Amino acid sequence: MRGPNLSAIAVKEQSVTLFFILLLLGTGLFAFINLGRAEDPSFTIKVMTISAVWPGASAEEMRQQVADPLEKRLQELAYYNRVETKSRPGRVDMTLLFKDNLPPALVPEQFYQARKKIGDEALRLPRGVIGPIINDEYSDKYFSIYALQAEDMPERELAQVAEKLRRRYLGVEGVMKVNVIGERAQRIFIEPSIEKLSTLGIAPDALIGALQSQNLVTPAGSVPSAGPNVEIRIPGAFTDVEAVENTAIAVAGRNLMVKDVATVTRGYEDPASFLVRHNGAPALMVGVIMQKRWNGTALGEALLEETTAIKAELPAGMTLTQVADQSRNIANAYGEFMLKFAAALLVVLVVSLLALGWRVGLVVALAVPLTLAGVFIIMLMTGRDFDRITLGALILSLGLLVDDAIIAIEMMVVKMEEGLDRIAAAIYAWGATAAPMLTGTLVTVIGFLPIGFAQSSAGEYAGNIFWVVSFSLLVSWVVAVYFTPYLGVKLLPEIEPVKGGHDAIYATPRYEQLRRRVSACVSSRKLVAGVTFG
Repeated sequence: MRGPNLSAIAVKEQSVTLFFILLLLGTGLFAFINLGRAEDPSFTIKVMTISAVWPGASAEEMRQQVADPLEKRLQELAYYNRVETKSRPGRVDMTLLFKDNLPPALVPEQFYQARKKIGDEALRLPRGVIGPIINDEYSDKYFSIYALQAEDMPERELAQVAEKLRRRYLGVEGVMKVNVIGERAQRIFIEPSIEKLSTLGIAPDALIGALQSQNLVTPAGSVPSAGPNVEIRIPGAFTDVEAVENTAIAVAGRNLMVKDVATVTRGYEDPASFLVRHNGAPALMVGVIMQKRWNGTALGEALLEETTAIKAELPAGMTLTQVADQSRNIANAYGEFMLKFAAALLVVLVVSLLALGWRVGLVVALAVPLTLAGVFIIMLMTGRDFDRITLGALILSLGLLVDDAIIAIEMMVVKMEEGLDRIAAAIYAWGATAAPMLTGTLVTVIGFLPIGFAQSSAGEYAGNIFWVVSFSLLVSWVVAVYFTPYLGVKLLPEIEPVKGGHDAIYATPRYEQLRRRVSACVSSRKLVAGVTFG
Protein backbone atom coordinates (compact mmCIF):
# COMPACT_ATOMS: atom_id res chain seq x y z
CA MET A 1 0.00 0.00 0.00
CA ARG A 2 1.32 3.42 -0.95
CA GLY A 3 1.99 6.06 1.64
CA PRO A 4 3.94 5.98 4.89
CA ASN A 5 4.27 2.54 6.47
CA LEU A 6 2.27 3.03 9.68
CA SER A 7 3.31 -0.37 11.01
CA ALA A 8 6.98 0.52 10.62
CA ILE A 9 6.47 3.87 12.34
CA ALA A 10 4.66 2.15 15.22
CA VAL A 11 7.39 -0.41 15.94
CA LYS A 12 10.32 1.94 15.35
CA GLU A 13 8.95 4.81 17.47
CA GLN A 14 7.67 2.66 20.31
CA SER A 15 7.62 5.37 22.96
CA VAL A 16 5.47 7.57 20.71
CA THR A 17 3.14 4.65 19.99
CA LEU A 18 2.77 3.90 23.69
CA PHE A 19 1.96 7.55 24.31
CA PHE A 20 -0.76 7.44 21.65
CA ILE A 21 -2.22 4.27 23.17
CA LEU A 22 -2.46 5.87 26.60
CA LEU A 23 -3.79 9.11 25.10
CA LEU A 24 -6.41 7.22 23.08
CA LEU A 25 -7.59 5.22 26.08
CA GLY A 26 -7.72 8.28 28.36
CA THR A 27 -9.50 10.48 25.83
CA GLY A 28 -11.86 7.64 24.96
CA LEU A 29 -12.76 7.23 28.63
CA PHE A 30 -13.41 10.97 28.87
CA ALA A 31 -15.65 10.83 25.78
CA PHE A 32 -17.47 7.77 27.13
CA ILE A 33 -18.30 9.60 30.37
CA ASN A 34 -19.39 12.81 28.64
CA LEU A 35 -21.42 11.39 25.79
CA GLY A 36 -25.13 12.13 26.10
CA ARG A 37 -27.50 9.28 26.85
CA ALA A 38 -31.04 9.12 25.55
CA GLU A 39 -33.62 6.46 24.74
CA ASP A 40 -34.10 7.48 21.09
CA PRO A 41 -32.09 9.70 18.77
CA SER A 42 -33.40 13.20 18.31
CA PHE A 43 -35.09 13.92 14.99
CA THR A 44 -36.99 16.82 13.48
CA ILE A 45 -40.79 16.89 13.53
CA LYS A 46 -41.82 18.37 10.17
CA VAL A 47 -45.35 19.18 11.25
CA MET A 48 -47.12 22.24 12.63
CA THR A 49 -50.72 22.83 13.72
CA ILE A 50 -52.95 25.84 13.02
CA SER A 51 -56.19 26.52 14.88
CA ALA A 52 -58.79 29.27 14.59
CA VAL A 53 -61.97 30.06 16.55
CA TRP A 54 -65.02 31.93 15.22
CA PRO A 55 -67.86 31.91 17.78
CA GLY A 56 -71.23 31.39 16.16
CA ALA A 57 -69.97 30.14 12.79
CA SER A 58 -71.10 26.84 11.34
CA ALA A 59 -68.74 24.07 10.32
CA GLU A 60 -69.31 24.93 6.64
CA GLU A 61 -68.53 28.59 7.25
CA MET A 62 -65.35 27.63 9.11
CA ARG A 63 -64.28 25.51 6.15
CA GLN A 64 -65.11 27.98 3.38
CA GLN A 65 -64.16 31.30 4.98
CA VAL A 66 -61.29 30.29 7.30
CA ALA A 67 -59.74 26.93 6.38
CA ASP A 68 -59.82 27.23 2.57
CA PRO A 69 -57.99 30.63 2.37
CA LEU A 70 -55.33 29.42 4.78
CA GLU A 71 -54.83 26.17 2.88
CA LYS A 72 -54.36 28.04 -0.40
CA ARG A 73 -51.60 30.17 1.10
CA LEU A 74 -49.88 27.17 2.69
CA GLN A 75 -49.79 25.42 -0.68
CA GLU A 76 -47.25 28.04 -1.80
CA LEU A 77 -44.59 26.58 0.52
CA ALA A 78 -41.62 24.95 -1.20
CA TYR A 79 -41.81 21.71 0.79
CA TYR A 80 -45.60 21.60 1.17
CA ASN A 81 -47.01 18.07 1.35
CA ARG A 82 -50.60 18.30 2.56
CA VAL A 83 -52.92 19.82 5.15
CA GLU A 84 -55.32 17.78 7.23
CA THR A 85 -58.28 19.95 8.28
CA LYS A 86 -61.06 19.30 10.78
CA SER A 87 -63.92 21.81 10.83
CA ARG A 88 -66.67 21.95 13.40
CA PRO A 89 -69.02 24.72 14.53
CA GLY A 90 -66.97 27.65 15.77
CA ARG A 91 -63.56 26.03 15.36
CA VAL A 92 -61.16 24.68 12.76
CA ASP A 93 -57.98 22.67 13.38
CA MET A 94 -55.38 22.20 10.64
CA THR A 95 -52.27 20.02 10.59
CA LEU A 96 -49.62 21.09 8.10
CA LEU A 97 -47.31 18.26 6.97
CA PHE A 98 -44.13 19.03 5.05
CA LYS A 99 -42.46 16.69 2.58
CA ASP A 100 -40.41 13.91 4.11
CA ASN A 101 -37.30 15.00 2.19
CA LEU A 102 -37.27 18.42 3.88
CA PRO A 103 -33.71 18.82 5.23
CA PRO A 104 -33.69 19.29 9.02
CA ALA A 105 -31.60 22.46 8.66
CA LEU A 106 -34.39 24.07 6.62
CA VAL A 107 -37.25 23.21 8.99
CA PRO A 108 -37.02 26.47 11.01
CA GLU A 109 -37.02 28.47 7.78
CA GLN A 110 -40.09 26.60 6.49
CA PHE A 111 -41.85 27.15 9.82
CA TYR A 112 -41.10 30.86 9.52
CA GLN A 113 -42.43 30.97 5.94
CA ALA A 114 -45.61 29.19 7.04
CA ARG A 115 -46.10 31.65 9.91
CA LYS A 116 -45.54 34.59 7.56
CA LYS A 117 -48.06 33.38 5.00
CA ILE A 118 -50.65 32.61 7.69
CA GLY A 119 -50.09 36.04 9.24
CA ASP A 120 -50.60 37.74 5.87
CA GLU A 121 -53.83 35.82 5.25
CA ALA A 122 -55.13 36.44 8.79
CA LEU A 123 -55.78 40.08 7.88
CA ARG A 124 -58.32 38.95 5.26
CA LEU A 125 -60.25 36.55 7.50
CA PRO A 126 -63.81 37.53 8.57
CA ARG A 127 -64.22 39.86 11.50
CA GLY A 128 -64.57 38.01 14.77
CA VAL A 129 -62.16 35.17 13.95
CA ILE A 130 -59.78 34.52 16.82
CA GLY A 131 -56.42 33.36 15.54
CA PRO A 132 -54.95 31.65 13.63
CA ILE A 133 -53.11 30.08 16.56
CA ILE A 134 -49.89 28.31 15.46
CA ASN A 135 -48.08 25.58 17.36
CA ASP A 136 -44.74 24.24 16.10
CA GLU A 137 -43.32 23.15 19.47
CA TYR A 138 -45.75 20.39 20.39
CA SER A 139 -43.12 17.71 19.61
CA ASP A 140 -41.30 18.17 22.93
CA LYS A 141 -40.59 14.76 24.44
CA TYR A 142 -41.09 14.51 28.19
CA PHE A 143 -38.17 12.96 30.01
CA SER A 144 -40.04 12.58 33.29
CA ILE A 145 -43.66 13.20 34.34
CA TYR A 146 -44.91 13.66 37.91
CA ALA A 147 -48.51 13.55 39.15
CA LEU A 148 -49.37 16.11 41.83
CA GLN A 149 -52.52 15.26 43.81
CA ALA A 150 -54.27 16.47 46.97
CA GLU A 151 -57.65 15.65 48.37
CA ASP A 152 -60.05 18.47 49.29
CA MET A 153 -57.68 21.16 48.01
CA PRO A 154 -58.97 23.84 45.61
CA GLU A 155 -57.57 23.57 42.11
CA ARG A 156 -56.22 27.09 42.34
CA GLU A 157 -54.02 26.23 45.32
CA LEU A 158 -52.88 22.97 43.73
CA ALA A 159 -51.92 24.92 40.60
CA GLN A 160 -49.85 27.32 42.73
CA VAL A 161 -47.96 24.38 44.22
CA ALA A 162 -47.41 22.95 40.72
CA GLU A 163 -45.98 26.28 39.61
CA LYS A 164 -43.52 26.21 42.52
CA LEU A 165 -42.49 22.69 41.51
CA ARG A 166 -41.99 23.90 37.95
CA ARG A 167 -39.52 26.52 39.16
CA ARG A 168 -37.75 23.95 41.36
CA TYR A 169 -37.28 21.49 38.51
CA LEU A 170 -36.10 24.25 36.16
CA GLY A 171 -33.17 24.74 38.53
CA VAL A 172 -31.97 21.17 38.00
CA GLU A 173 -28.97 21.04 35.68
CA GLY A 174 -29.88 19.42 32.39
CA VAL A 175 -33.54 20.49 32.38
CA MET A 176 -34.56 22.57 29.34
CA LYS A 177 -38.27 23.10 29.97
CA VAL A 178 -40.97 22.18 32.51
CA ASN A 179 -44.69 22.24 31.71
CA VAL A 180 -47.69 22.00 34.01
CA ILE A 181 -50.30 19.79 32.33
CA GLY A 182 -53.99 19.65 33.16
CA GLU A 183 -54.42 23.05 34.81
CA ARG A 184 -57.88 24.46 34.22
CA ALA A 185 -58.01 28.17 33.46
CA GLN A 186 -60.05 30.32 35.85
CA ARG A 187 -63.04 32.17 34.47
CA ILE A 188 -65.55 34.77 35.67
CA PHE A 189 -69.10 33.69 34.81
CA ILE A 190 -71.88 36.27 34.33
CA GLU A 191 -75.38 34.82 34.41
CA PRO A 192 -77.93 37.56 33.53
CA SER A 193 -81.48 37.37 34.79
CA ILE A 194 -83.77 37.31 31.78
CA GLU A 195 -86.70 38.53 33.90
CA LYS A 196 -84.83 41.58 35.17
CA LEU A 197 -83.44 42.44 31.75
CA SER A 198 -86.93 42.25 30.24
CA THR A 199 -88.51 44.27 33.05
CA LEU A 200 -85.92 47.03 32.81
CA GLY A 201 -85.83 46.98 29.03
CA ILE A 202 -82.12 46.22 28.85
CA ALA A 203 -80.88 44.33 25.80
CA PRO A 204 -78.15 41.73 26.37
CA ASP A 205 -75.92 43.69 23.97
CA ALA A 206 -75.96 46.64 26.37
CA LEU A 207 -74.62 44.43 29.15
CA ILE A 208 -71.91 43.00 26.90
CA GLY A 209 -70.97 46.44 25.58
CA ALA A 210 -70.64 47.88 29.07
CA LEU A 211 -68.31 45.07 30.11
CA GLN A 212 -66.21 45.35 26.96
CA SER A 213 -65.83 49.13 27.20
CA GLN A 214 -64.81 48.89 30.86
CA ASN A 215 -62.32 46.02 30.60
CA LEU A 216 -59.72 48.00 28.65
CA VAL A 217 -56.23 49.33 29.22
CA THR A 218 -56.33 52.74 27.50
CA PRO A 219 -53.36 55.10 27.13
CA ALA A 220 -54.03 58.47 28.78
CA GLY A 221 -50.86 60.32 27.85
CA SER A 222 -47.87 61.39 29.93
CA VAL A 223 -46.55 64.45 31.75
CA PRO A 224 -43.05 65.70 30.84
CA SER A 225 -40.67 66.15 33.75
CA ALA A 226 -37.00 66.78 34.39
CA GLY A 227 -36.50 63.04 34.71
CA PRO A 228 -38.47 60.26 33.10
CA ASN A 229 -41.92 61.15 31.81
CA VAL A 230 -44.78 60.46 34.20
CA GLU A 231 -47.22 58.08 32.56
CA ILE A 232 -50.94 58.64 33.20
CA ARG A 233 -52.96 55.46 33.49
CA ILE A 234 -56.71 55.08 33.93
CA PRO A 235 -57.45 51.81 35.69
CA GLY A 236 -60.21 49.97 33.91
CA ALA A 237 -59.31 46.34 33.60
CA PHE A 238 -61.18 43.93 35.84
CA THR A 239 -59.18 42.53 38.72
CA ASP A 240 -61.80 40.64 40.74
CA VAL A 241 -65.44 39.63 40.89
CA GLU A 242 -66.45 42.81 42.74
CA ALA A 243 -65.12 44.99 39.92
CA VAL A 244 -67.31 43.14 37.46
CA GLU A 245 -70.36 43.37 39.73
CA ASN A 246 -69.92 47.13 40.16
CA THR A 247 -69.60 47.88 36.45
CA ALA A 248 -72.12 50.59 35.51
CA ILE A 249 -74.76 50.14 32.80
CA ALA A 250 -76.39 53.29 31.39
CA VAL A 251 -79.86 52.58 29.99
CA ALA A 252 -82.47 55.21 29.14
CA GLY A 253 -80.98 57.74 31.52
CA ARG A 254 -80.73 55.25 34.34
CA ASN A 255 -77.50 53.99 35.89
CA LEU A 256 -77.49 50.39 37.01
CA MET A 257 -74.80 47.94 38.00
CA VAL A 258 -74.11 44.49 36.59
CA LYS A 259 -74.97 42.91 39.94
CA ASP A 260 -78.46 44.40 39.69
CA VAL A 261 -79.30 42.30 36.64
CA ALA A 262 -76.86 39.37 36.74
CA THR A 263 -75.10 36.96 39.06
CA VAL A 264 -71.29 37.08 38.89
CA THR A 265 -69.21 34.10 40.09
CA ARG A 266 -65.65 32.91 39.78
CA GLY A 267 -64.91 29.35 38.64
CA TYR A 268 -63.07 27.24 36.13
CA GLU A 269 -63.67 26.82 32.43
CA ASP A 270 -66.62 24.56 31.88
CA PRO A 271 -66.55 22.30 30.02
CA ALA A 272 -62.83 21.80 30.60
CA SER A 273 -60.71 21.64 27.45
CA PHE A 274 -58.21 19.28 29.08
CA LEU A 275 -58.36 17.16 32.23
CA VAL A 276 -55.81 14.78 33.77
CA ARG A 277 -56.47 11.88 36.11
CA HIS A 278 -54.02 9.58 37.83
CA ASN A 279 -55.29 6.32 39.32
CA GLY A 280 -58.83 7.59 38.78
CA ALA A 281 -58.36 10.81 40.76
CA PRO A 282 -57.89 14.39 39.45
CA ALA A 283 -54.26 15.46 39.21
CA LEU A 284 -51.90 18.00 37.73
CA MET A 285 -48.96 16.68 35.75
CA VAL A 286 -45.51 18.27 35.84
CA GLY A 287 -43.59 17.32 32.69
CA VAL A 288 -39.80 17.72 32.54
CA ILE A 289 -38.01 18.06 29.18
CA MET A 290 -34.28 17.30 28.98
CA GLN A 291 -31.74 19.50 27.27
CA LYS A 292 -30.38 18.21 23.99
CA ARG A 293 -27.30 15.98 24.18
CA TRP A 294 -27.54 15.63 27.95
CA ASN A 295 -26.72 12.51 29.93
CA GLY A 296 -30.14 11.03 30.66
CA THR A 297 -28.95 8.76 33.47
CA ALA A 298 -27.29 11.70 35.24
CA LEU A 299 -30.44 13.80 34.85
CA GLY A 300 -32.51 10.94 36.26
CA GLU A 301 -30.35 10.86 39.38
CA ALA A 302 -30.53 14.65 39.75
CA LEU A 303 -34.34 14.61 39.40
CA LEU A 304 -34.61 11.81 41.94
CA GLU A 305 -32.60 13.84 44.43
CA GLU A 306 -34.70 16.96 43.83
CA THR A 307 -37.97 15.00 44.01
CA THR A 308 -36.95 13.46 47.34
CA ALA A 309 -36.31 16.94 48.73
CA ILE A 310 -39.64 18.22 47.37
CA LYS A 311 -41.64 15.36 48.89
CA ALA A 312 -40.20 16.14 52.31
CA GLU A 313 -41.57 19.69 52.05
CA LEU A 314 -45.07 18.94 50.67
CA PRO A 315 -48.06 19.67 52.92
CA ALA A 316 -49.85 16.78 54.56
CA GLY A 317 -52.29 15.06 52.23
CA MET A 318 -50.45 16.10 49.05
CA THR A 319 -48.59 13.48 46.99
CA LEU A 320 -46.07 13.69 44.17
CA THR A 321 -45.82 10.49 42.12
CA GLN A 322 -43.52 9.82 39.20
CA VAL A 323 -45.54 8.25 36.41
CA ALA A 324 -42.94 8.29 33.61
CA ASP A 325 -39.16 8.00 33.87
CA GLN A 326 -37.14 7.84 30.68
CA SER A 327 -33.88 7.42 32.60
CA ARG A 328 -34.91 3.85 33.39
CA ASN A 329 -35.27 3.04 29.71
CA ILE A 330 -31.91 4.66 29.01
CA ALA A 331 -30.27 2.73 31.84
CA ASN A 332 -31.79 -0.53 30.56
CA ALA A 333 -30.58 0.07 27.02
CA TYR A 334 -27.15 1.12 28.24
CA GLY A 335 -26.96 -1.88 30.58
CA GLU A 336 -27.96 -4.20 27.73
CA PHE A 337 -25.14 -2.77 25.60
CA MET A 338 -22.58 -3.25 28.34
CA LEU A 339 -23.78 -6.83 28.92
CA LYS A 340 -23.59 -7.67 25.22
CA PHE A 341 -20.27 -5.89 24.93
CA ALA A 342 -18.85 -7.95 27.79
CA ALA A 343 -20.28 -11.14 26.29
CA ALA A 344 -18.89 -10.34 22.83
CA LEU A 345 -15.50 -9.48 24.27
CA LEU A 346 -15.52 -12.71 26.26
CA VAL A 347 -16.34 -14.71 23.13
CA VAL A 348 -13.55 -12.96 21.22
CA LEU A 349 -11.11 -13.69 24.03
CA VAL A 350 -12.06 -17.34 24.35
CA VAL A 351 -12.07 -18.01 20.60
CA SER A 352 -8.85 -16.07 20.08
CA LEU A 353 -7.09 -17.76 22.98
CA LEU A 354 -8.20 -21.23 21.90
CA ALA A 355 -7.46 -20.73 18.21
CA LEU A 356 -4.43 -18.45 18.32
CA GLY A 357 -2.83 -19.01 21.69
CA TRP A 358 -2.64 -16.98 24.89
CA ARG A 359 -0.53 -14.03 23.77
CA VAL A 360 -1.84 -13.79 20.24
CA GLY A 361 -5.41 -13.84 21.57
CA LEU A 362 -4.54 -11.13 24.08
CA VAL A 363 -3.27 -8.86 21.30
CA VAL A 364 -6.52 -9.38 19.38
CA ALA A 365 -8.65 -8.69 22.47
CA LEU A 366 -6.80 -5.44 23.21
CA ALA A 367 -7.84 -4.13 19.79
CA VAL A 368 -11.49 -3.90 20.97
CA PRO A 369 -11.11 -1.25 23.73
CA LEU A 370 -8.68 0.73 21.57
CA THR A 371 -11.18 0.76 18.70
CA LEU A 372 -14.12 1.67 20.92
CA ALA A 373 -12.11 4.49 22.51
CA GLY A 374 -11.53 5.97 19.06
CA VAL A 375 -15.21 5.58 18.16
CA PHE A 376 -16.33 7.33 21.36
CA ILE A 377 -14.03 10.27 20.61
CA ILE A 378 -15.42 10.63 17.08
CA MET A 379 -18.99 10.37 18.37
CA LEU A 380 -18.34 13.17 20.88
CA MET A 381 -16.74 15.35 18.21
CA THR A 382 -19.51 14.80 15.67
CA GLY A 383 -22.44 15.31 18.06
CA ARG A 384 -23.65 11.71 18.38
CA ASP A 385 -24.83 10.29 21.69
CA PHE A 386 -25.71 6.93 23.18
CA ASP A 387 -29.23 5.89 22.16
CA ARG A 388 -30.94 2.79 20.85
CA ILE A 389 -29.58 3.39 17.32
CA THR A 390 -25.94 4.10 18.16
CA LEU A 391 -25.84 1.37 20.81
CA GLY A 392 -27.32 -1.08 18.32
CA ALA A 393 -24.71 -0.08 15.75
CA LEU A 394 -21.92 -0.58 18.31
CA ILE A 395 -23.26 -4.02 19.21
CA LEU A 396 -23.46 -4.82 15.50
CA SER A 397 -19.86 -3.69 15.04
CA LEU A 398 -18.42 -5.72 17.92
CA GLY A 399 -18.20 -8.84 15.78
CA LEU A 400 -16.31 -6.94 13.06
CA LEU A 401 -13.84 -4.99 15.18
CA VAL A 402 -11.29 -7.81 15.55
CA ASP A 403 -11.19 -9.01 11.93
CA ASP A 404 -8.40 -6.67 10.84
CA ALA A 405 -6.46 -7.21 14.06
CA ILE A 406 -6.60 -11.00 13.56
CA ILE A 407 -5.33 -10.65 9.99
CA ALA A 408 -2.47 -8.36 11.04
CA ILE A 409 -1.31 -10.45 13.99
CA GLU A 410 -1.63 -13.73 12.06
CA MET A 411 0.57 -12.29 9.33
CA MET A 412 3.18 -11.41 11.95
CA VAL A 413 3.08 -14.91 13.40
CA VAL A 414 3.46 -16.52 9.98
CA LYS A 415 6.40 -14.32 9.03
CA MET A 416 8.10 -15.04 12.34
CA GLU A 417 7.64 -18.77 11.65
CA GLU A 418 9.30 -18.17 8.29
CA GLY A 419 12.35 -16.74 10.04
CA LEU A 420 11.81 -12.97 10.18
CA ASP A 421 12.41 -11.15 13.45
CA ARG A 422 9.42 -9.54 15.10
CA ILE A 423 10.22 -6.01 13.89
CA ALA A 424 10.54 -7.12 10.28
CA ALA A 425 7.40 -9.26 10.59
CA ALA A 426 5.45 -6.29 11.93
CA ILE A 427 6.63 -4.06 9.10
CA TYR A 428 5.78 -6.71 6.50
CA ALA A 429 2.16 -6.82 7.64
CA TRP A 430 1.57 -3.30 6.29
CA GLY A 431 2.61 -4.03 2.73
CA ALA A 432 0.82 -7.37 2.56
CA THR A 433 -2.46 -6.71 4.37
CA ALA A 434 -3.16 -2.97 4.77
CA ALA A 435 -4.69 -2.38 1.32
CA PRO A 436 -6.85 -5.57 1.24
CA MET A 437 -8.10 -4.89 4.79
CA LEU A 438 -9.02 -1.31 3.90
CA THR A 439 -10.82 -2.47 0.76
CA GLY A 440 -12.81 -5.04 2.73
CA THR A 441 -13.66 -2.42 5.35
CA LEU A 442 -14.94 0.02 2.73
CA VAL A 443 -17.02 -2.70 1.05
CA THR A 444 -18.68 -3.48 4.40
CA VAL A 445 -19.30 0.21 5.05
CA ILE A 446 -20.95 0.65 1.65
CA GLY A 447 -23.57 -1.89 2.65
CA PHE A 448 -24.94 0.62 5.20
CA LEU A 449 -24.67 3.62 2.86
CA PRO A 450 -28.37 3.98 1.87
CA ILE A 451 -29.63 4.48 5.43
CA GLY A 452 -26.87 6.99 6.16
CA PHE A 453 -27.79 9.33 3.31
CA ALA A 454 -31.55 8.73 3.12
CA GLN A 455 -33.33 12.09 2.75
CA SER A 456 -36.26 11.19 4.98
CA SER A 457 -37.35 11.09 8.59
CA ALA A 458 -36.39 7.41 8.73
CA GLY A 459 -32.90 8.30 7.53
CA GLU A 460 -32.63 11.07 10.11
CA TYR A 461 -33.74 8.70 12.88
CA ALA A 462 -31.68 5.63 11.94
CA GLY A 463 -28.85 7.21 9.93
CA ASN A 464 -26.36 6.79 12.76
CA ILE A 465 -26.29 3.06 12.03
CA PHE A 466 -24.20 3.88 8.97
CA TRP A 467 -22.00 6.46 10.65
CA VAL A 468 -21.23 4.52 13.82
CA VAL A 469 -20.51 1.30 11.90
CA SER A 470 -18.29 3.30 9.54
CA PHE A 471 -16.42 4.90 12.42
CA SER A 472 -15.97 1.52 14.10
CA LEU A 473 -14.63 -0.29 11.04
CA LEU A 474 -12.32 2.51 9.92
CA VAL A 475 -10.91 2.95 13.43
CA SER A 476 -10.45 -0.85 13.69
CA TRP A 477 -8.37 -0.68 10.50
CA VAL A 478 -6.16 2.04 11.95
CA VAL A 479 -5.77 0.03 15.16
CA ALA A 480 -4.85 -3.08 13.13
CA VAL A 481 -2.14 -1.40 11.05
CA TYR A 482 -0.70 0.88 13.73
CA PHE A 483 -1.31 -0.37 17.26
CA THR A 484 -1.57 -4.11 16.66
CA PRO A 485 2.00 -4.45 15.25
CA TYR A 486 3.32 -2.61 18.30
CA LEU A 487 1.34 -4.85 20.65
CA GLY A 488 2.57 -7.88 18.73
CA VAL A 489 6.19 -6.80 19.15
CA LYS A 490 5.64 -6.35 22.88
CA LEU A 491 3.42 -9.35 23.67
CA LEU A 492 4.11 -12.13 21.17
CA PRO A 493 6.30 -14.96 22.50
CA GLU A 494 9.51 -16.10 20.89
CA ILE A 495 8.57 -18.21 17.89
CA GLU A 496 10.99 -20.79 16.54
CA PRO A 497 11.31 -20.62 12.72
CA VAL A 498 9.90 -23.60 10.88
CA LYS A 499 12.52 -25.59 8.98
CA GLY A 500 11.98 -25.13 5.31
CA GLY A 501 10.45 -21.70 5.71
CA HIS A 502 7.44 -20.67 3.66
CA ASP A 503 7.21 -23.85 1.59
CA ALA A 504 7.27 -26.09 4.65
CA ILE A 505 4.50 -24.10 6.36
CA TYR A 506 2.10 -24.37 3.43
CA ALA A 507 3.15 -27.79 2.07
CA THR A 508 0.32 -29.63 3.79
CA PRO A 509 -2.37 -31.84 2.17
CA ARG A 510 -5.26 -29.67 3.33
CA TYR A 511 -3.64 -26.45 2.17
CA GLU A 512 -2.79 -27.96 -1.21
CA GLN A 513 -6.42 -29.09 -1.56
CA LEU A 514 -7.64 -25.58 -0.68
CA ARG A 515 -5.19 -24.06 -3.16
CA ARG A 516 -6.49 -26.31 -5.96
CA ARG A 517 -10.08 -25.30 -5.24
CA VAL A 518 -9.26 -21.61 -5.15
CA SER A 519 -7.28 -21.92 -8.39
CA ALA A 520 -10.23 -23.69 -10.03
CA CYS A 521 -12.57 -20.88 -8.98
CA VAL A 522 -10.18 -18.27 -10.35
CA SER A 523 -9.86 -20.13 -13.63
CA SER A 524 -13.64 -20.37 -13.96
CA ARG A 525 -14.27 -16.89 -12.63
CA LYS A 526 -17.08 -16.11 -15.09
CA LEU A 527 -19.01 -19.19 -14.06
CA VAL A 528 -18.42 -18.48 -10.36
CA ALA A 529 -19.49 -14.84 -10.76
CA GLY A 530 -22.63 -15.88 -12.63
CA VAL A 531 -23.61 -18.43 -9.98
CA THR A 532 -22.97 -15.88 -7.24
CA PHE A 533 -25.02 -13.25 -9.02
CA GLY A 534 -27.84 -15.74 -9.60
